Amino acid sequence: MTSSLPNTTLVTGATGLIGSHVVRYLLALGRPVSALYRPENGYGLLTDVADQLIWHEGDLLDIPSLEDAIRPGCDVIHCAAIVSFIAKDRARMEQINVEGTANVVNVCLQAGIRKLAYLSSVAALGRPESKHVDSKGVTTLTEDQKWEESPLNSAYAKTKYRAELEVWRGSAEGLPVVMVNPSVVLGQGDWTRSSTQLIKYAYDEKRFYTEGDINYVDVLDVAEAIVKLLHSEVVNERFILNAGVLPYRDFLNRLAQALGKRPPTIRVPPGLATVLARVEAVRSWLTGKAPLITPETARGASHHYYYPGNRITQVIDFQYRALEETLVRVAKSVEARGEN
Repeated sequence: MTSSLPNTTLVTGATGLIGSHVVRYLLALGRPVSALYRPENGYGLLTDVADQLIWHEGDLLDIPSLEDAIRPGCDVIHCAAIVSFIAKDRARMEQINVEGTANVVNVCLQAGIRKLAYLSSVAALGRPESKHVDSKGVTTLTEDQKWEESPLNSAYAKTKYRAELEVWRGSAEGLPVVMVNPSVVLGQGDWTRSSTQLIKYAYDEKRFYTEGDINYVDVLDVAEAIVKLLHSEVVNERFILNAGVLPYRDFLNRLAQALGKRPPTIRVPPGLATVLARVEAVRSWLTGKAPLITPETARGASHHYYYPGNRITQVIDFQYRALEETLVRVAKSVEARGEN
C-alpha cells in the first residue's frame, strides 16, 4: 500500500452490483468515499449505507458534473457501464461505455488525480475465431491478448474494448491507471440485471443449459482486487480476475443445489440456441421483459474459453474465494430476502 492515499475515492457506477461492493470495501477500510449518481435511480444497492457517502448528482455524459465530482488529488474507480446483448441498447452502450469513459479520463487528466482504476471485462479481450483453439477445444486468453475482429465479438465487447483504448490514451498522456478484466461476476444484487440473472435462472428451475463454459469470479474478490491495485504501486497494467471455469451444466447444477432447486437437464445444441434466440426476441417484444438468450449470446454458447486469473496473485496480496463459499453466500442472501 502507498503511504500517500488521497482524501477521498470517487466511485462511478456505485449503486450497481460491483460498484456497491467496491464502496462497501472502501468503507470497511475506513476510507472516505464519494459517488456519482442520478437521483431518478436512487441509491440502489447502497440504500442502507447512503448516509456514509458523499453523493454527487451527475452523469458520465455531463462533463460539468464530472468536474464537480472529480477533484485534484483524489482517486477514481470507474465502474459505471451498460452491460447488454440486446440490439436496441447498442447506441446507449456506445455513449456510456465509450464516450462516458473518455469523459472520465479527460476530467481525471484535467484535475490531476492520483490514480484511476478502471473496471473493464474479459469481453474486452475479444473472442478470436477457431484458429486459436487447442487440441482440447479450448481458447485460452491472457492479459497479453490483442484485440481481433471476429463475428464472436458482441457489441458490448466492442464498446468495452474501445473504452479501454480511452483509458490507455489517458495513461499515455500521464494519467496513472490500473485496470481489471473480470469474468462472470457472482454475488448478491438485483438478479434481474447482468450476471446475477444466472441466479434467477437457477432459482426459477429453467430446464436448459448450453454446451459452453462459464468463467466466474466472486464480486467480493473483484472489489478487493480493484481497491488493492488502486492503493498499490502498480500502474499502467491490467489484470484478469477469474477464479475458475466450469461447463455451464456443472455450474448450474452447483448453483441449483445451493438454492435448493432442480438443476437443468436439457442440453441446447448450438443450432437450437440460435432458434431459441429468435423465439426469445418475440417473447421480449410481446412482454417487455429482457430475453434469456439473444443472437449474440447464442453465437458464443458452445465455445470454450479460459481466462487465467493468476497474474494478479503474483503482484499483490490476493487470493480468490472458493466457488462453494460464493454459492452458499448467494443462497443465504436469497433466503434472507424471502425468495425461498
